[in-house]
Amino acid sequence: MISTPRPARPSGSPPTDQAHGLRQMFAARVLRFIPVVVNPRALCGGVVLERLCAVYAGFGLHTLVVDASQHARAPSALAEFDLSEGVEPLSHDVSYLAARGLPLRHADMRGSCASFLNALADAAPKCDVVLVHASASELVRVFGPHAQHANLRPLVFTNDKPEGLTEAYGSVKLMSQRGHWLAYDLLVCAMPQSEMADAVAERLGRCSDQFLGAVQRDWLRINPHEPSSHEPSPRFMELAAGLLQ
Repeated sequence: MISTPRPARPSGSPPTDQAHGLRQMFAARVLRFIPVVVNPRALCGGVVLERLCAVYAGFGLHTLVVDASQHARAPSALAEFDLSEGVEPLSHDVSYLAARGLPLRHADMRGSCASFLNALADAAPKCDVVLVHASASELVRVFGPHAQHANLRPLVFTNDKPEGLTEAYGSVKLMSQRGHWLAYDLLVCAMPQSEMADAVAERLGRCSDQFLGAVQRDWLRINPHEPSSHEPSPRFMELAAGLLQ
């Protein structure tokens, strides 16, 4: 998470449940950027982004989804010059920006795309959370200069298949070696009856530690076929809140 302060919201009443308490925790107007690592082998990126948006809406936060993955729509011609022209409202709590290829348009002489974050902040002044969904290499270019000064914890996801695990490990390796990001959270998209989900999470955590020196701070299984209207679990709410802190 990388944050930019904004004017504070009025404080509310004492918390009555977990969701209410988390809403109060994030009541201050702070723009938060969260890197979400693309996994083209897992095919559950849409589910992950949707679940995060649902939780943040429950916290009273407006989320901008910036999809810079290789499978995202191409941005509109106007968005290439002014990102605000490409921001689409999807609901009261969620906006979307098709951003395939846009980070690289902000590359400087050192290969850094950090100015893309400033452009996003200007393009979405009413948003509280920006989910940047992109490849590990692109996320390092965008967030890299801030990694040493922020509590940067990317969100990695996979399915319960070997190919998804291999892709996730490759992303963690790239981020640890290029961006020196040595901590991440993990979501495993798998059915409740899956016998492989725990093993996938355990293996990724063990390999990240032994071979890369990276820490898998937390992991959680989510059911990719669960209706989007389903109430988020307390554990998922805690993980999503941790990405904001």
